[in-house]
Amino acid sequence: MTYLLALDQGTSSSRSIVFDANGHIVALAQQELSQIYPQPGWVEHDPMEIWRTQLATARTALAKAGLTARDMRAVGITNQRETTVVWNRKTGLPIHNAIVWQDRRAEPACLELRERGLAPAIRAKTGLLVDAYFSGTKLKWLLDHVAGARQQAQNGELAFGTVDSWLIWQLTRGAVHATDVSNAARTMLFNVHSNQWDEDLLQALDVPADLLPQVKPSSALYGEVATDLLGHGVTIGGVAGDQQSALFGQACFKAGMAKNTYGTGCFMLMHTGTRFQTSNSGLISTSAAQTTQQPEFAIEGSVFVGGAVVHWLRDGLRAIASSSDVQALAESVPDAGGVMMVPAFTGLGAPYWNPEARGSITGITRGTTLAHIARAALESIAFQSAALLQAMSRDAVADGSAAVAELRVDGGACVNNLLMQFQADLLGIAVIRPAVTETTALGAAYLAGLCTGVFRDTDELSAQWQVERRFEPKMPPGDAADLMARWEHAVRKTVL
Repeated sequence: MTYLLALDQGTSSSRSIVFDANGHIVALAQQELSQIYPQPGWVEHDPMEIWRTQLATARTALAKAGLTARDMRAVGITNQRETTVVWNRKTGLPIHNAIVWQDRRAEPACLELRERGLAPAIRAKTGLLVDAYFSGTKLKWLLDHVAGARQQAQNGELAFGTVDSWLIWQLTRGAVHATDVSNAARTMLFNVHSNQWDEDLLQALDVPADLLPQVKPSSALYGEVATDLLGHGVTIGGVAGDQQSALFGQACFKAGMAKNTYGTGCFMLMHTGTRFQTSNSGLISTSAAQTTQQPEFAIEGSVFVGGAVVHWLRDGLRAIASSSDVQALAESVPDAGGVMMVPAFTGLGAPYWNPEARGSITGITRGTTLAHIARAALESIAFQSAALLQAMSRDAVADGSAAVAELRVDGGACVNNLLMQFQADLLGIAVIRPAVTETTALGAAYLAGLCTGVFRDTDELSAQWQVERRFEPKMPPGDAADLMARWEHAVRKTVL
């Protein structure tokens, strides 16, 4: 039997999964990651903790599987995107904590870019809106605010990377400084048409080119894991940002196929093939995971607070003891009782893109209970995702394509049947949960397996994908439309 090891470094945890060649999970290990909040709107991670936890889970997953690194055909890496790390090339040590994708400190730099009239050019080259979400302005902040960083960068002493690059550097003991197209596409420094770093964008953000990693296709030879780390050298054969990796793991290889990942945030992607499609509905265009040098694209919408709203119920309100308790509490009432929650804790992402929005709970009466608030919190995940798919469908129809016909789902919250049924009701299309919901890690394993000959092609991967449950809409379309109208009204209330 052939095995693949997937390293899945996420926002809230580091995980490693051993898959067999049929895409089945053999063993899984996970460790939580500390969240650092220096001040409101700022979110950081310790890069050394990212590395320690990822390595520890890889070793644990191999031990649980009763296998060794010698049994692994290849390693695939998938990662939280946009999170920004800068480290010293000689010591391998970070110069600052990683600035996490949720962090908003770079908004002043984004405002400056908009005021300089650069937003249209940036969007044309990168597919991205100018927003603090992306890595480029985070990198600029580090160079401008860490003592001596800019001079060191100009001297070629520093390296920049998203989390994938940081892990590759550590896994290869500093031998490889690289990233893939899907992660590079999230920096606001990368031309997705040419698949190259863009000199004009580097100049606009005052970023020295020597900082940047080499960019490769998502399925490619990236180097070899140092022998002493896992006990044997293993080829690193696949790398992709978590959402593009999930799109790949869901076997969404053709234009018009879409998936939604319910994690800390929610991320919906629709493959557009080799066609770069610009959204008129507040979505972004991005590079999909690529197995060749040929650029492939997707339309994406990002919800900043998805499953994180459940963590807030647990840690902030202390309404539940554990995240798994939320479904039972929400199901203890027949509906949200008119309560509507908009969890704009760090502003609103697509399709609204309002960094100034703040969370709100409306419709509260004397009869409102924690159960109603818990249900409204769960429903907020579905409302935000429905707004994304409606925007996606509008773009598709305007472009002469068919609207999304079904939605494949994955991520931690997709196991919640109440949420998935409500999602199908709001969308009016089937929501499909696969047999293997660890599609982010599976995508990385697939990319590594393609590179090393475990799989022939994507047709073989499509044949492996299986449905676990299909949620069909049950709510009358008029009722769903009324609920969406109430949601949009609540969103307008969040703008300060």
